[in-house]
Amino acid sequence: MRILIDGDACPVKDEVLRVADRHRLPVLIVSNRWHRIDHWLVEQVVVPEGADAADDVIADRAEQGDVVVTADIPLAARALAKAAKAIDPRGRVFDDNSIGMQVAMRDLMKDLRETGAVTGGPAGFTRQDRSRFLDGIERLIQQIKRESRE
Repeated sequence: MRILIDGDACPVKDEVLRVADRHRLPVLIVSNRWHRIDHWLVEQVVVPEGADAADDVIADRAEQGDVVVTADIPLAARALAKAAKAIDPRGRVFDDNSIGMQVAMRDLMKDLRETGAVTGGPAGFTRQDRSRFLDGIERLIQQIKRESRE
C-alpha cells in the first residue's frame, strides 16, 4: 500500500505526510513542478505541462490497495478501475457505487459553467475540510489493512 498524490493543487500534502509517517506508507507526489518536501517516505515525479500528464502517471502507477488523493473525478474513476482507493482533499471517498454519478455531476456543472448558468468554483478550503480529510484517509487506510488480512 502507498499513497499517490495529484500534487499541483493538493492542499493536504502535509496531512498526507503525517498519516503516511504514522503508518510507514510510501508517498508518490506527481505534479508539474517540484515541491519542497524533504521526507524519507516521499518520491516526487515532475511531469511536463499538459492537461492530463500527472493524471496519466498516477493512473499508470496506481495498483490494488493504493490510495490516490485527488480532487479530479476522472482520475479517481481511473484509480478505482485499477482497484485502488481514491479520496478527495475534503475527505470524500470515491467508490464504485458513486463514481458514475460524480462523473455525471462534474460534466453537468462543466456544461452549466460554460453556458454561464453557473459562475464561480467550489467553496474555500476550511479547517473542517482538513479534519474531514484526516478522518477519511485514516478510515480508508484502516479499511485497506482489514481487507488485506481477510
